[in-house]
Amino acid sequence: MDSKGTIVETERLILRRYTESDLQDLFAYLSDAEVVKYEPYKPMSLEETKENLTWRIGTEEMIAVESKENHKMIGNVYMGKREFETVEMGYVFNRKYWRNGYAAESCEALIQEAFANGVHRIYAECDPDNISSWKLLETLGFQREAHLRKNVYFWKDEKGTPIWKDTFVYAKLNEDE
Repeated sequence: MDSKGTIVETERLILRRYTESDLQDLFAYLSDAEVVKYEPYKPMSLEETKENLTWRIGTEEMIAVESKENHKMIGNVYMGKREFETVEMGYVFNRKYWRNGYAAESCEALIQEAFANGVHRIYAECDPDNISSWKLLETLGFQREAHLRKNVYFWKDEKGTPIWKDTFVYAKLNEDE
């Protein structure tokens, strides 16, 4: 990582730590109901996004994805350290930048970086209804290891009953070990 917080660069992207100046770009996608549809949180207000940004600045697990072309922060990749040299990966991108290969490009670079630094296994969980997400994981070489049935809920209905959801679990192993 350099002095500007850059972790790795790709042809089109700078993968880096968050800064205070990312607020409006972060708000642009965290406030979008379509973007956060499968996330464990609702669309955020500007004030909620400010609090979330403070957390992002303070953690090494959230990585901002900046476009070299326009220097906008267009999304993020989560690389959460777990036991046994394992990392949990997740990603959220601004809808304006979907279907341009940015998620694949940023995830691939971070996967290579993690494996080069001794990570043994990277896994990701996603909603089976989030077809774009699990297809991306398969494109990145992840294998589906599990389909957990009604294992989690983020919301409750008007009666307070949990709205249970299924989860796909995908993983990729460091083949160079």
